[in-house]
Amino acid sequence: MSAFLPGVSPHIPGDTSPVADAVLTLTGERTIPDLDIENYWFRRHQVVYQRLAGRCAGRDVLEAGCGEGYGADLIARVARRVVAVDYDEAAIAHVRSRYPGVEAIQANLAELALPDASVDVVVNFQVIEHLWDQAQFVAECARVLRPAGLLMVSTPNRITFSPGRDTPINPFHTRELNAGELTGLLAGAGFLEVSISGLFHGPRLREMDARHGGSIIDAQIARAVADAPWSPELAADVAAVTTDDFEMVGNGQDGHDIDDSLDLIAIAVRR
Repeated sequence: MSAFLPGVSPHIPGDTSPVADAVLTLTGERTIPDLDIENYWFRRHQVVYQRLAGRCAGRDVLEAGCGEGYGADLIARVARRVVAVDYDEAAIAHVRSRYPGVEAIQANLAELALPDASVDVVVNFQVIEHLWDQAQFVAECARVLRPAGLLMVSTPNRITFSPGRDTPINPFHTRELNAGELTGLLAGAGFLEVSISGLFHGPRLREMDARHGGSIIDAQIARAVADAPWSPELAADVAAVTTDDFEMVGNGQDGHDIDDSLDLIAIAVRR
C-alpha cells in the first residue's frame, strides 16, 4: 500500500524526489523506489526482499506480481534466473527497460505462463491481497514449483491493516488475511511446513510513531485523504526510514504477537 490515494497529490515542503518515469506512474497503490514521499512503504516492502533473498541464491525464481520490479532485480543479483510476471502492461514494459537481468512476462496470476515444475522458488510479496481467486493462484504456484520448492508470501495483516473489518479499507484490496487464514490457504493447496513471521516497527520507527500522534502510518494517510500539506517534520521522518527500522520475527519471538504485526510473511514447502 502507498500512503497516497488515486488523484491525491501530496504537498511536501522542500520535496526533491525524482518524478516517476513516463512508463510507470505513482498510482496511489504501487510502490515505487527513489521517491521520498513513498519511502516508508518502499522500505517496508524492500526489507522482506532483503531478508529472504538468500533463499533464492543459485535458484530459478518466479516473482508473481512484480510491480515496479525492484524486488525482482534484487533477487536477480543472487539467483540463477528470475522470471517476473505482472498483469499490468506498463509495469512489464518498465521492468524490461530498467532491469535487464530480469525476464519480464505479462500474464494473469491465475494462469501463470510457466511450465509445470519449472522453478525452485515463487515470490509473492504484497500481491495476494489484490487477487480475487487466491486459492487458484496458490494452486498455480504449486503447479510451477519443483518438489520441495518454496513459496514465499507477504501480505498486510488484516487484523492491524483493516481492524474490526472483514472487507478491506484499501480500495485496491479484494481480500486480506490474518495469520491463521494465510496458513490455511497454503496448507489447503498441499504446501507443507508453513511458517509465519511478522513485520513490526523497530525502536526508531516507534519513536517516529510517538512524534506523529501514535502512528506515522496514520499521519501520512490522514494528510493524503485531506489533500493537506505535510509538515516538515513528517516529511523528514518519512524520508529517513530505512530497512533497518523494521523487525521481522516469528510469533512469540522477543515477546512479539503475530496478531500485532503490520505484515505477515509466510514460507511454505511444496510437496
